[in-house]
Parts: sequence; C-alpha cells; structure tokens
Amino acid sequence: MTPMSGGDGAVDESDRPPAVVPPGERGATRIADRVVAKIAAQAAREAVGPLPPVAAPPHATVVVHHDTARVRVHLELGYPCDIGDRCFQVRRQVVQRVRALVGMEVPEVAVQVERLHPAQSRGAAQGRTR
Repeated sequence: MTPMSGGDGAVDESDRPPAVVPPGERGATRIADRVVAKIAAQAAREAVGPLPPVAAPPHATVVVHHDTARVRVHLELGYPCDIGDRCFQVRRQVVQRVRALVGMEVPEVAVQVERLHPAQSRGAAQGRTR
C-alpha cells in the first residue's frame, strides 16, 4: 500500500507529477512495411478509378527505412486509356496518402502495369462477327 498524505508528512506517490523523459529516451513507433503497403494499394485503387471486371485490384510492396518508404505498385488497367496519366495519378495519390496517414516521405513510387484489358467492342459484346 502507498502511504497517504496526512498529518505525519508522508506523501501519496500518486499525487506526484510523472517524471519527464527526454524525447530521445521515450522509444519509437515503428509502422510495419505491410501496413504502408496496404495504404499504398488503397491509394492506387482510389487513383485508378473503375477497373474492368476481370482486372485484379492494385497491390503494393514497400520497403521502409527510417521515415522513408519506397513503394512498388502493381496494377492492371482497361485499354484504351492514357497509361502515362494513370500512372502519374497513382504516384501522386500514393505519395499524398502515405505522407498524410503515416507521416513518411515517399521519394520513389514505381508503377508496374501488369496487364491491359482491352475493352470489348460493341459487336463482340453482342456476339456478332464480321
């Protein structure tokens, strides 16, 4: 039991302010690579927009070193589309979301387009041939 403060001069330890620990000795928060990868994949999904039904959702791999994340995003796109613009949008969204949610800098986002899914022509969709 802790002594209570009373007439005998004893001090209750719960009344003492907590000791101030210098920032360098407090420890650190480490965010796992897989958590950053999930954030990056979700950001890529947001940037790409609607995909063809047969396309796999974007996924990401990440290497974290200190407060820096290097990201590789794998995605499939519908074709025809502006591939360069889609990749730019993915890079920008991944950098913004990782920085906002995790506080890490993202100096590199490599976007790898795994597959292009051609849009079916109207005649092919209705089963017609030439």
